[in-house]
Amino acid sequence: MKRVLIVEDIAETRRWLASLVLETYPQAEIALAETVRGAAKLQDQSFDLLLIDLGLPDGSGLEVLRLMQTCSPAAIKVVTTVMGDDASIVAALSAGADGYLLKETAPAVIARQLAQLSIGMPAISPAIARRIMEHFRFTGPTAGVDAQLTERETQVLGLIARGLRNAEVAHEMGIAETTVAGYIKIIYRKLGIGSRAEAAWHANRLGLRMGE
Repeated sequence: MKRVLIVEDIAETRRWLASLVLETYPQAEIALAETVRGAAKLQDQSFDLLLIDLGLPDGSGLEVLRLMQTCSPAAIKVVTTVMGDDASIVAALSAGADGYLLKETAPAVIARQLAQLSIGMPAISPAIARRIMEHFRFTGPTAGVDAQLTERETQVLGLIARGLRNAEVAHEMGIAETTVAGYIKIIYRKLGIGSRAEAAWHANRLGLRMGE
């Protein structure tokens, strides 16, 4: 990492982060900013690595992330913060963060996380990695979903997986088309999916006969 920008409003933390960067990349040239406005003044410069705090005196580090996403798209952007809640993590990743480090993480671990950036691995505190895994565990498709589907829902799943349109499913089952749409909505929610292609995959996994 040749050029590094640290955006942090607390002087002691800036010095601490700078020392960790130099420990990992001794030849790095480090620029410092204390505010969103200060970071904006450096947007015409090119950086390889950005360490950005979320809580800044004149705004959010998310603003800096979005700014640098536009003016320095090739830079590796890592959030360094004390905020480890789901909302902050999701907001940062959505704004373009490539990594997320909690300041409470042991310095040796942070240094190791920074070092692995040079081989293409993201810098993510272990606690954040666990939260991300938990997030997808609870929001992604659920294991054992077959036990959650009623007999009618399973029948609808099998029919739409065969490529039948809603009207055709309604005719096959002798129910209203609006009822079929309602079943599909429930099935998608239970399985955590959003397309008929995914529905076909689940139908095949559940052993429903696809060729009928």
